[in-house]
Amino acid sequence: MTYKLKPDSPEKQPLKPISDIPTGDSEKKRTRLKDAPKRMVSLDAFRGFIMILLAAEGFGLAALASINNESVLAGFVDKEWAEAISFHFDHPPWQSQFLPGETDATIGNPWLRWKVSFWDLIQPSFMFMVGVAMPFSYSRREAFGQSAWKRTLHALIRAIVLVLLGVFLYSLEQPSTNWIFPNVLAQIGLGYFFAYLLLGKPLWAQWTALAVILIGTWIGIHVSPADPNYEPTLVNASFERGEIFAEPYAQWSKNGNAFHTFDVWFLNKFPRPDGNPFDFNRGGYSTLNFVPSIATTLLGILCGQLLLSPLPNKRKLSYLLLFGLACWAMGVIAGASCCPIVKRIWTPAWVLFSGGYVIWMLAFFFVLFDMLPFKKLAFPLVVIGMNSLAVYLMGELLRHWFVTKVMMIHFGWVLQNLLAFFAQQTNLIARLNVPPEETGVAMYQALQPVVDPISAFIIIWLIAYYLYRQRIFFRI
Repeated sequence: MTYKLKPDSPEKQPLKPISDIPTGDSEKKRTRLKDAPKRMVSLDAFRGFIMILLAAEGFGLAALASINNESVLAGFVDKEWAEAISFHFDHPPWQSQFLPGETDATIGNPWLRWKVSFWDLIQPSFMFMVGVAMPFSYSRREAFGQSAWKRTLHALIRAIVLVLLGVFLYSLEQPSTNWIFPNVLAQIGLGYFFAYLLLGKPLWAQWTALAVILIGTWIGIHVSPADPNYEPTLVNASFERGEIFAEPYAQWSKNGNAFHTFDVWFLNKFPRPDGNPFDFNRGGYSTLNFVPSIATTLLGILCGQLLLSPLPNKRKLSYLLLFGLACWAMGVIAGASCCPIVKRIWTPAWVLFSGGYVIWMLAFFFVLFDMLPFKKLAFPLVVIGMNSLAVYLMGELLRHWFVTKVMMIHFGWVLQNLLAFFAQQTNLIARLNVPPEETGVAMYQALQPVVDPISAFIIIWLIAYYLYRQRIFFRI
């Protein structure tokens, strides 16, 4: 029913928007919105950058190293350049620090080894960003009136769900649930609640916890005696790949350390999907990696608290750069003196070494998108970063399906025409030795390791963009 007032009615007043009506609830809501911390473009962009690389499998660049003389790309792609690029899109066998220009971690003075594979920094970045986001996330919840016990319950539920998601992803190719926990989601989940308990504590308590985690982990592994019956060939370990250390660091070797011993005991408490007992992880990863990785998350919490503080941006930047330098330097020193730098078992030296790099990466994004006027350039990254969990799951679950059932069935002809045009413009067509009408197919076969992940990523980004436009964000 509509009511109308006479034109000359003294009661006629201009209508106010509902949001302007000063009710108690709306006033409280406006106050909470004002007090809630704003999202940082740099954090969403950083998260989006890492998720893009994960969802696209590094755009298949690791495959460039396999180019041989018979390949269509031989001579077109520089072999030395391809090997240098592929190094940064794959995990080294065991040790994680190298001399500049080298890819063998067993050579050179350890005091001069500071080069790192970029792909090894993906998981530390992931865990570090979880920590950076925590002060913002829980401050926002507090500003909206969520009680302390509800925030704690939410952190516990989030941790459990992340662990179960990690187990779920590791069980996809198994006949039954595969209770194993090295997946990045499971590792974040195992340490998340412990990191949350440190959130908001005095700085001295957080720094003390950081030191206790690092020193305690070092003691736990270093004082554990090396297994006298350790047989490398039985646990997929090799001297040639630098996976086996000599004394006094033999107890840090692949699948010959205290973390591995724990897994042999712990994982066999669960039903195994193949019915066989758990003997070792082929990559050397372990469940207890989550303990030192709490320190990586705590580094993120410390940086998040800094960014949330009222300090001027220039001072925040200087602190980030100095903090990164301190972590990196201590990591190099520890790696050269008392603790191997190994990402696969998340050694304390790796926490510090990788921590320096990821803090510097955060500083770079902070300068670019929160200090300089380049926020609009961050948009493609923010689209991914604001739906990072959905993007990660799409990459893990649907990447192959996107390529085979979407791209190749519906847009394969477009892709082949583009590749044929590329071959013509670069004179690669002369190397194909196929009829002109088969150029696109031949080019796809030659470039498939790179083309497939790029195609899948394009579809994932478009879905993420749709979700962004609809304001649909998946959260735990």
